[in-house]
Amino acid sequence: MRRTLLIADDERNIRLGLKAMIEREFPDVYDICLAADGNQAIEQFDRQGADIVLTDIRMPNMDGIELIKRLAALPNCPALLILSGYDDFQYAKEAIRHRVKEYLLKPIVREDLFAALSKAEAELAERDSLLGRLEETDKYRDGMRANALRHIWFSPHIDADTISSLADEAGLQDFEPSFYVGVLDFSEHQRNIIKGNEYLSAYAGKGIYVALEDKEGRLVVLASREELLTGMAQALAEASDGGTGTFSAAISGRGEGLGQLKAKYEEAGHALKYRLLLGRADTTLIRYDELKRRNRYYPVPGEAIARLARMMGTDRVKEMKALLLELFGEEALAEADIGYFEEVGRLLNEQIFDQVFRTYGEASVDIIRMYKMAGSLYHFTHIQDYIHCVEGLLFGLNDYIRHLRSVHVDQKDMVRALEYIKANYANELSMTMVSNYVSLNYSYFSQAFKEYAGMSFVQYLKKLRIEKAKELLETTELKVMDIGERAGFENTKHFNRVFRESVGVAPLEYRQNAAARRGGAKRQTVQTGGSKEE
Repeated sequence: MRRTLLIADDERNIRLGLKAMIEREFPDVYDICLAADGNQAIEQFDRQGADIVLTDIRMPNMDGIELIKRLAALPNCPALLILSGYDDFQYAKEAIRHRVKEYLLKPIVREDLFAALSKAEAELAERDSLLGRLEETDKYRDGMRANALRHIWFSPHIDADTISSLADEAGLQDFEPSFYVGVLDFSEHQRNIIKGNEYLSAYAGKGIYVALEDKEGRLVVLASREELLTGMAQALAEASDGGTGTFSAAISGRGEGLGQLKAKYEEAGHALKYRLLLGRADTTLIRYDELKRRNRYYPVPGEAIARLARMMGTDRVKEMKALLLELFGEEALAEADIGYFEEVGRLLNEQIFDQVFRTYGEASVDIIRMYKMAGSLYHFTHIQDYIHCVEGLLFGLNDYIRHLRSVHVDQKDMVRALEYIKANYANELSMTMVSNYVSLNYSYFSQAFKEYAGMSFVQYLKKLRIEKAKELLETTELKVMDIGERAGFENTKHFNRVFRESVGVAPLEYRQNAAARRGGAKRQTVQTGGSKEE
């Protein structure tokens, strides 16, 4: 691994001489940078960093003592080597107090320089090894913590004693006596932009935290301080600005004891649901403690939903709108817990929407799309979007049922449809053509026809064509291929296959059997007639 070596000396010849000397002795070991004083050295270090800094003590602008003071104060302090003359001993003593590894006298002795570099390299290698071991230890510890939290947070049933035991085994005692849980949610597009862990790592010095994803792909963070979570949320929100989707974050109340880990995760998840009820400006950060005023026992008007169900297919639109307002009125939006809206949505689905589809079959594509969306509140970014969808679906289904019922009452349309089919069965014919002929919606016609005829349009048309083919086979000498064409089949192969599936024998065999039956009936008539004459 190549190291970066920074040489700072105000004498150009010395800088270049040291560089040449080191490169000859240690080829392909160092990337060497040069600076003429302490200021240049600091600028160079800020740009590129350095593993080893070799600096003269006496330099203009910023001398070597000030340079090593600044570098020694950094968490990633490089190995420090100094150069000085015999009369700089007092400076040298000052430098040694600032983590300087070696003190080299001018003029430089090659062997002393190379020995100092070798010693610095050995110490850097030992430090790298130690950091590597510490990093592995940290990874193991973090993995243990994350696995324990996954088990605690995502297990459906787990008691406080078990939680405390798992937390202790995983070394989560750092989060006592108090902690907070945050849930941060953003779109996949935003996730690619902000790369959460990079933003979270900036807060490592502001408190202890463990971050992982839950089953819904949301980032869940256990933090020792609330300020750490609020800072993360702010950074992630700013980073996701301009991306598609809406960033939201929620924070639990203060946890007091590791036995509350699961309860606080559930608090944060519950709080996050409130982005449906809050304006966009209020959803960047939602605190569970600020939602306690919401009424968790707000009464669900079940009778209003039952009345809506009974009104479906009627012209009582005004009353239905009043009932919707009762479900989603201003008071409910301002006071009810999110659980109220979840229950209202469940009852609407079960008692109205699902029931309509079970009873009347599929409606138009637009209605089906709304039906799928209305299946969950959380398909929407705001409660008003959900209410709008529910209203559109409710009145769309209401019109659908009204039309179906009117079709069922007036049988004339179905009689006309059957007459049209019987007159055109030999031609290319589809349900679209027939529904257009009687001026009925395709979906309405499909359901109404099935109820009137006792079978689907396709089944009815096939049965009619087979009956016509059987009649022609019994009463004419036409070829099978001509009969298939007259009965409305697209080709002989198709006719033979459908006929065999429906009747059990091929058309030609059916004709032969019919002829045999007629012959047998004729002989029976002759025999009966002969006996009478006798």
